[in-house]
Amino acid sequence: MERSFWLQQALARDPGDAVEPLRGAQRADVCIVGGGYTGLWTALEIKRLEPACDVVVVESDICGGGASGRNGGFVLSWWAKLEKLVKRCGEDEGLRIAHAGADAVGEIDAFCAEHGIECDFRRAGWIWAATSPAQVGSWQPVLDALAARGIEGVYEPLDPEAMHARIDQATHLCGVFESGCATVQPALLARGLRRVALEQGVRIHEQSPMVRLDRDRPATVRTPEGVVSADHVVIATNAWAASIRELSRAVAVISSDIVATAPAPEWLEQIGWTRGESISDSRQMVHYYQATPEGRLMFGKGGGSLAFHGRIGAGFDHDARRAAGVAGFAHATVPAFADVEITHAWSGPVERSYDGLPFFGPLGGSSHISFAVGFSGNGVGPTRLAGKILAELALGRDGEWSGCGLVGPPVLHFPPEPVRYLGGRAVRAAVARVDRADDLGRRAGWVSRRLAAFAPAGFQQPKH
Repeated sequence: MERSFWLQQALARDPGDAVEPLRGAQRADVCIVGGGYTGLWTALEIKRLEPACDVVVVESDICGGGASGRNGGFVLSWWAKLEKLVKRCGEDEGLRIAHAGADAVGEIDAFCAEHGIECDFRRAGWIWAATSPAQVGSWQPVLDALAARGIEGVYEPLDPEAMHARIDQATHLCGVFESGCATVQPALLARGLRRVALEQGVRIHEQSPMVRLDRDRPATVRTPEGVVSADHVVIATNAWAASIRELSRAVAVISSDIVATAPAPEWLEQIGWTRGESISDSRQMVHYYQATPEGRLMFGKGGGSLAFHGRIGAGFDHDARRAAGVAGFAHATVPAFADVEITHAWSGPVERSYDGLPFFGPLGGSSHISFAVGFSGNGVGPTRLAGKILAELALGRDGEWSGCGLVGPPVLHFPPEPVRYLGGRAVRAAVARVDRADDLGRRAGWVSRRLAAFAPAGFQQPKH
């Protein structure tokens, strides 16, 4: 498996206490399948609510080996998805969840400070940029939605002069700035959550993929060498949940590809990109990038590959052709780094719901099995809230979050296979043509524009 730069760096700093694969038969109050952000936040929240609860986490790889250790390291709010939250959850509930999503950024910062998790957390804000004339004003519907509700101060407009004061590259025309967002070394965060969970008595078994879920009461999670029976099971496997029949049509699995350059802090100084802001452009297949504290350019692009029937093959770990394409976009978008060597490249699967928002709830109507799916590439911050939702569901609590507007059966927007795969490839190709035409200052053909309109909303929002 091609490890991300993030995870290589995190394991070199501190591999963490060794844990064994699951072996033999075990019993637990709650069994969580998945040792990434969602699973670990859920375990920690359960322990906060009920310290005596016996929690087991089974992870197919190592904690942070999936999306939690491969992503772009953006800790964003949900303000950019406010209208979608309101459409899904209703006006008051959508606003409540949006505020909670914004609060989660600070909560992660505070948790890391309290527990000594050193993960390069920098609350330096996020720039939503236009890198072609066609992208200018992409953020206006979000600004209008906030203004209509009297919400002020979330975004600061960046005219060309203000934009170039933050990153002096002619490719960046204008944009808006959200100060409440942050960046993080994502694998260090995941490994830090793992450490704290172990300290609080959570039993973690890595290299223990779930091979079967028996849904009787108690439910049983079977791995190659063991089995856990539990009063409640939480499925927190991110894109891999797409293989579960009830969830397979609720999400589409695509790849997100990232490259990293050698450190070049002198070039960051030269272009004035020294505050630590993260940046996303306004393409449909978005580019997202940050400059790390040591001066590397981390540059990612979503939508490179599509899984058939939710099957995640080796190409989702690394693809040299896609990596070369992303490297080209990185050098073109941040020309100051055009001669800086690309030292690392990796990929990962991302599950996208049709509206770009996650779903939580009982799996197949089984109240003793809960799931989370559909973070749509923007999960670093929202998984903090996900942990609260799933913890209350697992403990059977009628609390602040167990009945929130994101809890309910998944909406099956995507068609069955093979229509989804074949149609998805056609739509993805059309989106690429539209983006390419926009970059060149041209207008894509009518067929491409019509096909691109079928892209899920998650394609058109920042992906992290």
